[in-house]
Amino acid sequence: MHFRKVASARSRAKPTDPWRRRGTDPSRTRLSPTKPSVYSYDFIPLGGGSPIHKDVVCELEQYPEDKTETDLERHVAPAIRRHMLDFLAAIQSRGKPVADIEEGHISTASCILANLALQLGRTLTWDAEKGRVRDDDEANRLLRRPYRQPWIHPEVETA
Repeated sequence: MHFRKVASARSRAKPTDPWRRRGTDPSRTRLSPTKPSVYSYDFIPLGGGSPIHKDVVCELEQYPEDKTETDLERHVAPAIRRHMLDFLAAIQSRGKPVADIEEGHISTASCILANLALQLGRTLTWDAEKGRVRDDDEANRLLRRPYRQPWIHPEVETA
């Protein structure tokens, strides 16, 4: 798996085309070209298929405790609730949840490695079996941070 330093979509887009820069469909007139909404999402499949648009439903009347939760991002509360219900259903059925730990690890590792490649300004080659960047001691040092005493970073051999 290779992670390359690439220009962001924003820097490659035409500066005079705000819809393209934001990745927003201009036919959706209720969305502003300069400020995308967190209260809806669009899925546009590559290679065919029907686009999907959904609005986020704030369930404040069904779950009034959301109104008083100070650290809750209200627009993501329904998704968090669905993930919790899916997780509990997976426990009951002894199946895998829709967002299991392996998928979370792959998604997180991909983002960390992409940011690391951008920071270092070079391509990184990931060895998934060893959990390390191949032939790059500097990148591997940046994969961890110092822990506060008395905590120590677990090593693969001892975990």
